[in-house]
Amino acid sequence: MPTTTEDLLIPVNDSETLRETVAYVVRQARDAGSESGRKPVVHFIYPIRWRPIKGTDVVQGNAPELLDKVRLWAREDLGEEVPDGDLPIRIVTETIGADRYLFSPADFASALYEYARAHNIQQVILDPEYRPGGTAPLLRPLKADLETSGLTVEEAPIERVTRRTPVASAATISKFGLVFGVSYLFYLIIGGTLDTFNLATGALVAGLSAAIFAGITAERRPVFSRLLGQSLRLLIYGTYLFWEIAKANLSVAYIILHPDLPIDPKMRQFDGAVWGEYSVTTLANSITLTPGTLTVDVRRDSFYIHTLTQDARDGLEEGSLERAVRFVFSGREAMRIPTPKERGSVRDPESAPTRRGFGESIAEFSEYDETEKPEQPEGWEE
Repeated sequence: MPTTTEDLLIPVNDSETLRETVAYVVRQARDAGSESGRKPVVHFIYPIRWRPIKGTDVVQGNAPELLDKVRLWAREDLGEEVPDGDLPIRIVTETIGADRYLFSPADFASALYEYARAHNIQQVILDPEYRPGGTAPLLRPLKADLETSGLTVEEAPIERVTRRTPVASAATISKFGLVFGVSYLFYLIIGGTLDTFNLATGALVAGLSAAIFAGITAERRPVFSRLLGQSLRLLIYGTYLFWEIAKANLSVAYIILHPDLPIDPKMRQFDGAVWGEYSVTTLANSITLTPGTLTVDVRRDSFYIHTLTQDARDGLEEGSLERAVRFVFSGREAMRIPTPKERGSVRDPESAPTRRGFGESIAEFSEYDETEKPEQPEGWEE
């Protein structure tokens, strides 16, 4: 059913049908405004999966560029060469989600619902190819969660064009080459020799792995210059991690051999300033590999860590491993982010504020008090 309410919320990310969705939304808003005599407000919102931090130059993906493109498309569809204030609709572009870690459809729905409530919006229009989490289709569960919140949700009636990717396209070849190379190298390392049998069977196994998993493993076309830089930084990180493990081993050996056994085991919750599955996994495993600390659980961007001594907790607050992992995946610029101690992101799990689920937040919105919102740790952007 077509949308009739003036103010609209449209979550956006880069997709094949975004251009058509913008055109549809602008047309609907302009028609609704003509009937009501009121200037509708159209909110194009980009939910972000990274977390910007004050005083840093962390790259913000393509959000600003895409939102600028959406604004230009909307003006083009209106077909009027006038200042923004004289347009028949008001266009708002904004990012949301910087204060949390967006992962599941419920996370995105919660962030969108809170924005809609804050701006008194009842209508949401979804791009049929909207996939904020990468390649995984999130539209159906996202739509269901938004409708559960009481919002009216419409999927833009855009005809989906089936595009079959050529087998020999640049993207598929680069993904195949990446998975093949990594699989082949891993096979040869495990095999331990470079004889004819290992070379032949390794090529066969790597080829099968690439043919089956290339489209799943790589979400987008690999940028080999970036991968090369990350690989070189990973070698540096491996040396650094080995040194940290050696130091921690000596510390734990001292504790074991000490007559008084000076241990002080405690759990700590640590909100990491790392982004993406690979960096989160690398940090969690690095903490576990370092004697004296053990990653018990990871929930989105929160690490639950068992620490053996006060020295281990001090090291966690200094954030040396976290900074090194950011160096691997984001480069030298990301190392300037404040330490966990400066951000106040290491705490006792029992004293940490409980993150409410999406269903709970909807049920309690009528009683929601802004003063009850937990304060953001120092050093994080609002």
